[in-house]
Order: sequence, then C-alpha cells, then structure tokens
Amino acid sequence: MNSDSMATRFRAAASAAILLLAMGLPGADRASAGARPAAQDVLAGPVPARVIAVVDGDTLVVRARIWLGQVLETRVRLAGIDAPELHGRCAEERERATRARDFLVRAVDGGEIVLRHVEFGKYAGRVIARVETAAGEDLADALLRAGLAREYGGERRRSWCRDGDGPHG
Repeated sequence: MNSDSMATRFRAAASAAILLLAMGLPGADRASAGARPAAQDVLAGPVPARVIAVVDGDTLVVRARIWLGQVLETRVRLAGIDAPELHGRCAEERERATRARDFLVRAVDGGEIVLRHVEFGKYAGRVIARVETAAGEDLADALLRAGLAREYGGERRRSWCRDGDGPHG
C-alpha cells in the first residue's frame, strides 16, 4: 500500500470517527480505534451541508455540519444512481457525463443541501447518501427524471457506450 493510499484511509477513518463520536452513534468505539464501522452503520440524518464542488454527475464534495461548530468536508456519492463518467471510454459517455455534471451544478447552485441515509461507500474517503436540495428535491430522482443517470444498486455497472465496449460494460 503506498503512502497516498494509507493517508486517504487514515483521513476516512478519522472523518468517520469524528462524525460518529459527535453524533454519539453506535460504532463510534470501532471508528475511533481505526476499524471500519459495520456495514449496517447508517446515519439517518438529516445532516445539513453546503456543496463545495460538483465532481461529476453523481458525486459532490460537501462541508457537512456534524455538531455545533463542527464541520466535515467529504465526498458524497448520490445513492441509488449511476451517472456516466467524465473520462469514459466513448465520446457519447463523456458528453452525457458533462450534461449530468452541469445539471447537478445547476441543481445545487453551490447551496445548502441535506444528506439522509448516510453510509460508508466502498472507496475510502467517500460516503453514499440520499441528497436533497434546500427545497426538498431528491437529486438522484431529478437526474433519473432528466434521463442523465440510471438506477444503480451496487451491481456491476453497465456501459454507457452504444457498442457496449465501455469500461463498465
């Protein structure tokens, strides 16, 4: 394991420990010891947050308020959807990815959001959550309605390329 990977894992564990300890949730003792919390650990929310950046069509960087005077910056993947990748294999996927990202930028407009049903993602340093705008609109549902994402439940991702010869096919 290289030092960048170790640093990322450490930051993820530290972030989890802070979040769980601040909220007084079960699993905080495991997180503070550096162990990954159990898969069933879920923070129901609501967790108020502000969007710092839109990474792509299904990932945001947010600053979440976890306690009085305590904020945590983290990546959040929108639960239940898969959006095309900006660095996809074919031009069609990359163009769709740009449209999905731009849609998300307009939808959040750098503003306040609410995270619900927050759980650990399979990649260090990222969580998965239902994300709502300040007006209560679910962003994953909005992307699905706009045809810019597809439903995703953790299975192998399908290609966005017409020939099926994409990295997720």
